[in-house]
Amino acid sequence: MDESLLANEGKSLTIELDGVKYDRIPLKTHVITDKDKLSDVFAKYVKPVAQEGDIAFISEKAVACTQKRAIPMKDIRPRWLARTLCRFVYKNPYGIGLSIPETMEMALRECGVLRILFAAFISAIGKLFGRRGWFYQIAGDKARAIDGPCDCTIPPYNEYVVLGPVNPDEAAKEAALSAGCPVAVVDINDLGGNILGTSDAAMDRPWLVRALKDNPLGQSDEQTPIGLIRRAV
Repeated sequence: MDESLLANEGKSLTIELDGVKYDRIPLKTHVITDKDKLSDVFAKYVKPVAQEGDIAFISEKAVACTQKRAIPMKDIRPRWLARTLCRFVYKNPYGIGLSIPETMEMALRECGVLRILFAAFISAIGKLFGRRGWFYQIAGDKARAIDGPCDCTIPPYNEYVVLGPVNPDEAAKEAALSAGCPVAVVDINDLGGNILGTSDAAMDRPWLVRALKDNPLGQSDEQTPIGLIRRAV
């Protein structure tokens, strides 16, 4: 394998699924912004290295950034409800989520006040039984995909809230035309994963989550928001 096609530090390159080994190859890019077209990004970084049978995957945040879905923190004015609700959000070490007023405010705007309030109510019931995750089951993918800056966020996004991408299936189809291989838009972190969009409706989303469950990408100093799944030789 090309020496540039290696795992990120601390990550595993290979995973075994149902007795078959696959490599998850991270691809280093420039810092993707709203000045970029997704098709150009895939033509530049994926097409030259993709092989027959590969599946490309891209972080939902990178897609959102090309869609002008990254909002400067300074431009967000959280309402009282956002400042109150964010205090009850579980803070995990893998991302900000909705635990700050700015991200909670954007969840209220994206999902609607009633849905977020209902999700918060159900979440409170879940906590009584020692269960987590009920909030996002009700709030949905739009809320789950919202994230804010943390210590490892690469500039300029260390001062932004990033929303989920619009029409991720269409974005995946656009990318696939340039990549020359199937594409999935993914929301993967160290706590789990979700497939937001695929270039082909027949793609096996549960299988993709299993293949990427340990989060082989890196979007801080690694600058690898895109990767390839390839059957290991």
